[in-house]
Amino acid sequence: MTVGYREGQSFDATRQNWDASGIRPLSWTVWYPAAKGAKAEVPTAASWFRQEPVARDAPIAVSERSLPLVLLSHGSGASASAMAWLAHRLAERGYVALAVDHHGHTGSERYRAEGFLCLWERAADLIALLDDPAWRRALGGTIDDRAHVTGFSAGGYTALQLVGARVAYSQFEPDNPVKSPVRGPREFPDLADQLPKLQANPVFRTSWARRRADFSDPRFRSAIAIAPGRSVLGFDVESLAAMYRPVFVIGGDADDVAPPAECCDWLLGRIPGSALEIITDGIGHYTFLPEGSKVGTQLSPDLFRDAAGVDRRAVHDEVAGRIADFLDGVR
Repeated sequence: MTVGYREGQSFDATRQNWDASGIRPLSWTVWYPAAKGAKAEVPTAASWFRQEPVARDAPIAVSERSLPLVLLSHGSGASASAMAWLAHRLAERGYVALAVDHHGHTGSERYRAEGFLCLWERAADLIALLDDPAWRRALGGTIDDRAHVTGFSAGGYTALQLVGARVAYSQFEPDNPVKSPVRGPREFPDLADQLPKLQANPVFRTSWARRRADFSDPRFRSAIAIAPGRSVLGFDVESLAAMYRPVFVIGGDADDVAPPAECCDWLLGRIPGSALEIITDGIGHYTFLPEGSKVGTQLSPDLFRDAAGVDRRAVHDEVAGRIADFLDGVR
């Protein structure tokens, strides 16, 4: 099946951007089954990632039923393009896969400490995108009103919030009894030290005050967390015990950024009926990123260096297949 591709810009008028200079941006990218006759080509724009052939702005495929929808949430400091490996494969299976760049927490714009600390705003991004009819008008066709949600690393945190997980403690707040072994992610290694001075930003104060709010939305039918990080250890365990929608957690056996024994196993023991799959034979955290382009492997080789014998493309085929099978079983 030919995969269509489209980009667009939405906004959430209910929230300000971190500078308080305008409303919060929601830059989105969508992969989808393209109409018959659409011609796919490999994009020529520079990218850190190896790119798959897509039919840019092609009409969506005609379908007798509503096409199933999956919303995607990228990891810390990344962008929608970091989810392309999964989105493209889901589109080949008949899904509409819609991803967003999380303002302040994305490589598509300047990093903001506020965006890295206030992870719950990412869940609000996906709710706002699901509310927004603009991308549906641009895409056309008939697409489900309800959606599944999948996220990688910090995106796994986002996915779980949308189906009922609530924050007890932010990972880096001083009162958190679970002390993180790091002061911040690789993109913002001194993140914890930024917290006191950010109180001067009223947009940050408003967000921080609602960190324990309920961001669940009944329109999300299931959640998939890929290599969820240590931030999930700050979830309220009672909220996890009350979750009732299907949850699938996936980890890599050699992940030293988000060790599955600390994160994946912890979730499995607290979310009723959840499923866990640990991909074995040396699978690291960044194996769940796309394959690197020549530019990407030169600029950030650690993101694209896998253990000996690991075929990242084969891992992606396996994981995407298992995710699609899981989603097929939910709908």
